[in-house]
Amino acid sequence: MPSKIRLEDRECPLSTALGHVGEWWTLLILHDVFDGFRRFDQFQANLGISSSMLTGRLKTLVDNGLLERVPYQDRPVRYEYRLTELGRSLRPVVVALAAWGNSRLDPSGRSMILVDAETGEEAEPVLVDRGTGRRVDGDDFVFTAGPAASEPFRTRYRDRPGSSPVTGEPPA
Repeated sequence: MPSKIRLEDRECPLSTALGHVGEWWTLLILHDVFDGFRRFDQFQANLGISSSMLTGRLKTLVDNGLLERVPYQDRPVRYEYRLTELGRSLRPVVVALAAWGNSRLDPSGRSMILVDAETGEEAEPVLVDRGTGRRVDGDDFVFTAGPAASEPFRTRYRDRPGSSPVTGEPPA
């Protein structure tokens, strides 16, 4: 059976990211960790996930460097799971996904919203360019080939701003 992922997509940062968090239980576990859950029994009770599935997902999160296992009890040895810096860096992604999900619902039908911790005012997260402060979700920002792009990526993005129209490579 042929692979579902085209060869040129394997270098794509989206493919890489989905390799780490693309399984839906993974995002739900990360959401729980962002909300302060740390222990296996807490995840299991909150998510209603089987022990074997949770064990596998936690192992993958640890192996991928998003969580670390830290012992909290000696007899018997028990572990809790804490975010690494890499795991913490996914919080904006989880916030953006939740906001996108909420944007499809009537405000009265949303079960979870993002609020300012001090004021309690609802927040509306947007993704902006750090340098300019401009929103990046419109047509005025596009993907283009990066410095490590393969020939298929350079071809795909050949006519985009920032890529040379002849080689498809970013300008020097």
